[in-house]
Amino acid sequence: MSRTLNVVRMQLINRQTYLWVPLIVLGGSLVITMLIWAMLPPGSEKYSGGAQAPLWYFGVVGVQALTLTFPFSQAMSVTRREFALGTLLTAGLTAGILSAIFVVGGLIEQATVGWGMNGYFFFLDWIWQAGPLGAALFYFVVAMLFFVVGFWAATIYKRFGATWLTITLVGVGLVLVGLMWLTGRLNAWAGVFAWFAAQGSTGLALWGVLLVAVLAASAFATLRRAVP
Repeated sequence: MSRTLNVVRMQLINRQTYLWVPLIVLGGSLVITMLIWAMLPPGSEKYSGGAQAPLWYFGVVGVQALTLTFPFSQAMSVTRREFALGTLLTAGLTAGILSAIFVVGGLIEQATVGWGMNGYFFFLDWIWQAGPLGAALFYFVVAMLFFVVGFWAATIYKRFGATWLTITLVGVGLVLVGLMWLTGRLNAWAGVFAWFAAQGSTGLALWGVLLVAVLAASAFATLRRAVP
């Protein structure tokens, strides 16, 4: 456990990657969004997807968490299991901070009627159906999912190289397109949308936890044979 915590400390040496850049991306996106809202006619509700920006960046963090620190960790005689667990714990801490910021922002928007402009950056009705705790869980899982996807892709790159990473990503894209084609052929889109609606934000977050676990396990299995 102590060596796993040492991996956390090693990852957090570069606080810029895990903390400051996500916060700058989030703050910059919020300021730009509010400036745009200020130019729009008042009255109608306004929503923004700008809050997604730091979540997408977490994919980049997942890539950097492996490519920048994995070789260094092996020089410190850290096992690959300890490196993987410590890195995921670091991501969990950062995702927890980010989800807390999202919840506080959502509460502020509800209390101020959207920053006094009827504009909502953090608060989305369908995500907040289960209240602040449900929203926190949703945002936490989404951040972790983006991170693990980036980490998983980086392990494939480290183990097999750029060619196989590209083949894998193209293969995943083809599978998704195939599933969309099959859904259309079966006229099942209404059922798919109904299923997503029935899950709600909490249900989708729990499915996200399962996906995070599968990708993390796959990444660790690949990392065991990766060259530092």
